[in-house]
Amino acid sequence: MLLAELTRILRRTKFARVITASGASLDDLILGYADLATLTVPAPIPPTVLRDPDDDHVLACAVAAQADLIVSGDTDLLTLKTFRDIPIVLPAEALRIVTAP
Repeated sequence: MLLAELTRILRRTKFARVITASGASLDDLILGYADLATLTVPAPIPPTVLRDPDDDHVLACAVAAQADLIVSGDTDLLTLKTFRDIPIVLPAEALRIVTAP
């Protein structure tokens, strides 16, 4: 489900230039990401993001994977700030966190 969402998002016009400049095709990027990802069965959670219920899949996978962070630019997720003690942060903040000494 989340790989399909990533594919849908990366097909947006605003990403076309960056993907083309990378020298890789969208399919190459998705397959490369899939190779790095660990498939996780989402944990059962109650409806949480009422405005966009598809975002609940992100939360459910993060819980099941015992994630340290949820990294997103999605306003509905970022508004939560945390979910079950998992911080929800922008990519720039995630980079700061994972590269901090």
